[in-house]
Amino acid sequence: MNFFSFRFLLKRIRAIKEMMKDKTVPKRKKALVIFGLIYLVLPVDLIPPVLFPFGFLDDLVLWLFIIWHLSDILDTYWMGEKTEDYSKNFKSKNLVEDVTYNVEEEGQKAENTDSESGENI
Repeated sequence: MNFFSFRFLLKRIRAIKEMMKDKTVPKRKKALVIFGLIYLVLPVDLIPPVLFPFGFLDDLVLWLFIIWHLSDILDTYWMGEKTEDYSKNFKSKNLVEDVTYNVEEEGQKAENTDSESGENI
């Protein structure tokens, strides 16, 4: 896929919003986007904005790197491959059922039993 096509760049930029909403995306990838936004609005830059055509070059290079680094995950959002957030299916559910756990003081024998068979695990 052509990375430097203007149309692909716009679609990937629009996909950032959906990526940030998804809870299955690693926090380090979301932090990269947040860092890019902070760097964009901070008055401190590597190249000062007073040098007009070159002043925004460092911001542009940073965002091209961020979009290139996240291109695989952003493509799943704007191509429609990511249809369902599976993390919502397991929110506040007990995944291990029919198991009783006994937590005892240190030094005492802790016992985990299976409630169906009554056996020690």
